[in-house]
Amino acid sequence: MAERFGAPAPFRRPDPDIRHMPHWRRRMTDSFVHEALPMRVVFGAGSMARLPDEAERIGSRRILVLSTPQQRELAQRVTALLGERAVGVFDEARMHVPVETVAAAEAVAADLAVDGCVAAGGGSTVGLGKALALRRGLPVLALPTTYAGSEMTPIWGLTENARKRTGRAPAVLPRSVVYDPELTMTLPVDVSVTSGLNAVAHAVEALYAPDGSPVVTAMAEQGVRDLATALPLIADDPRDRVGRATALRGAWLCGACLGATTMGLHHKLCHVLGGMLDLPHAATHAVMLPHVAAYNLPAVPAAAAALRRSLGLNDTADAADAVAALTALTARLGAPGSLRDLGVAESDLARVAEEVLAGPYANPRPVNRPELTALLHAAWTGDAP
Repeated sequence: MAERFGAPAPFRRPDPDIRHMPHWRRRMTDSFVHEALPMRVVFGAGSMARLPDEAERIGSRRILVLSTPQQRELAQRVTALLGERAVGVFDEARMHVPVETVAAAEAVAADLAVDGCVAAGGGSTVGLGKALALRRGLPVLALPTTYAGSEMTPIWGLTENARKRTGRAPAVLPRSVVYDPELTMTLPVDVSVTSGLNAVAHAVEALYAPDGSPVVTAMAEQGVRDLATALPLIADDPRDRVGRATALRGAWLCGACLGATTMGLHHKLCHVLGGMLDLPHAATHAVMLPHVAAYNLPAVPAAAAALRRSLGLNDTADAADAVAALTALTARLGAPGSLRDLGVAESDLARVAEEVLAGPYANPRPVNRPELTALLHAAWTGDAP
């Protein structure tokens, strides 16, 4: 073994005096709590074929296959693969999980006496599966086709009367997640880019979450590194298999970060913008990512240092450099550059700010009206963060 791999590196005893460590290293010696979620992941090209085994594992015999109208063909493939276990398809999943859509899916589930679901698609479909798990106790198998990462979290969301409510419940966590990079090969570049940046936002917020841990930091760094590497490959060649597999792995890690920590200002803004204005979920995350990072990272040096490392910056870079690198990445990928591009009117910004301030999420930097208004206006115009 020594001849093959070479001699091991000499052992270096760590400095016992943490005062000599960089700030981000000292943070890892602090007390923390990390609760691992009971997740099962099946990863690899062709792993969709293992869905019947996963259904057998959770004991589901009457499965409802969920999808959006655009993913109906995939739902039919899943139905054929599951055979007699698949008793129906509900292909009306919608962005932001409207309660009306959930009610319609519940009615179909009750009529067919289903005992489980397969959510085949992106965050909208997984979100519908979670709603059925929450309201009817149905176990969910997730077959993601985008990089949203929500399949790795116990977070649910429902939109009613233009307001999106979110919560956490262990029951909504999918029993198994089957990641098959082959299913992402035809994902359009624009959707790949925005859903990938959505995943990056999960990791960035996890880096400064009040309930973070060294485990979460490690996952977040690797997840951002994977996506920052893979998304340009996909933008240049959508059929790049290495890029597709790497992006899916990064989305898994970033989603797991979101599932393990408390959401902050970024997710609060995106939930309000999406629920109130019915904006495209992933694109909203892509627009808001550098702006909220610019607001929060200077207040959390350890998070800024972790993001710098994941983006390949040197040790002399600061939080502003990390934000600039994020901004350059979104521009390189051709992601939407402003809320105005998404159809938001300038007159909407005051309502959004009011809603965010009425029910704020935990955040490392206090949020007040003047600074929030300035942040939203910069995001609306597309000005540099």
